[in-house]
Amino acid sequence: MKVIVLGAGVIGVTTAYYLARAGAQVMVLDRQREPGLETSYANAGELSYGMTSPWAAPGIPMKAVKWLFMRHRPLFIYPLISPRMWAWGLKMLANCNEEAYRINKSRMVRISNYSKQSLKDLLAEVPLDFDLREQGTLQLFRTQKQLDGSKADQDVLAQFDSPFEVLDKEGCIAAEPGLQHVKEKFVGGLRLTADRTGDCRMFTQGLAKKAEAMGVEFHYNVNIQGVTTGSDRVEKVLTDEGPHEADAFVCCMGPYAPILLRSIGVNAPIYPIKGYSITLPVTDSDAAPQSTIMDETHKVAITRLGDRIRVAGQAEIAGYSAKLGEHKTDTVRYVVNDLFPKGGDVSKAQGWTGLRPMTPDGTPVIGRTKYSNLFLNTGHGTLGWTMACGSSRTVADVVMGKTPEIDMDGLELTRYRS
Repeated sequence: MKVIVLGAGVIGVTTAYYLARAGAQVMVLDRQREPGLETSYANAGELSYGMTSPWAAPGIPMKAVKWLFMRHRPLFIYPLISPRMWAWGLKMLANCNEEAYRINKSRMVRISNYSKQSLKDLLAEVPLDFDLREQGTLQLFRTQKQLDGSKADQDVLAQFDSPFEVLDKEGCIAAEPGLQHVKEKFVGGLRLTADRTGDCRMFTQGLAKKAEAMGVEFHYNVNIQGVTTGSDRVEKVLTDEGPHEADAFVCCMGPYAPILLRSIGVNAPIYPIKGYSITLPVTDSDAAPQSTIMDETHKVAITRLGDRIRVAGQAEIAGYSAKLGEHKTDTVRYVVNDLFPKGGDVSKAQGWTGLRPMTPDGTPVIGRTKYSNLFLNTGHGTLGWTMACGSSRTVADVVMGKTPEIDMDGLELTRYRS
């Protein structure tokens, strides 16, 4: 079987790897010069198995209003005249209730738990160097109210067998010794012991080389212009290097997937949510983070990646703007300076921005479409790195006509049909 994968981010590359592993002849098309240069480039670095949750949750609308008035706020909304933006936002609000949260969370955890095992299996087959650490995530609470409110999260974690520890101030410092310099700024934390960290771009590029050695053909600097269809099949993908035909096609284009899909009548409710990060060198290893710390107040993640610190966060609803404004990384700079003032050199920080492909219910869209040979693996939001191996292994099974190892119920595009 010949399969064309559209997109060479972490999702596209892992999809190509699993397809090649299953015996397919695979071609990957991407507009960038190499893999992992868009949303996968400088994300938070978290493999967040314990923190797999939809953004649409009870209480979020009220929190969102409060965030808009914070100086270092985690959310920006630009009121664009965009029917698609407002339609997506209304669908997200409709998921901010207990029942929807329970359903969406269970779907996401299904993929996430499978991804955790799939990554372990993959690394046993093809060892890769990507600054992997297996020391968990510490969700840091600055107020007692936040710590008390985490009881609901603890109940959900227990329900899905996600291991965790509730830590007091001294427990947080034992897990992250660098916090001893700012012990007056927090009251406790929730440590998710199964989480891992690693550089998503390094992983993507390393796996692409392994996939290429397996026979995967990568075409870079190629712009995908459209697809042609027959009655129930995609016939070819049109690019600026000419058309390409295949037996099957997998769309892994992240936030740009819905633009291509709409042209052939496939409506995927995915919207780009902009995020920001900085990467800075470690100056004092003992005063720097050892794994990932999630600042609950500002929704900013601080992650140790070898001799670097990655600080990422913010959610900006501003359409497809890729502009990195002069002060847009102020919040992430503030948080790393506030919690790890001696750990890294912020004056040497490199800023980045990327677009997360978000669905209104948080669950990615994977599997079949109305075209018999067109498949999706997109819409992972902030959890593309976390879910990459699990969702890609699952989609590869579907493409190859095998029964996936996880239940596909609620994961395909059909869940949005009323």
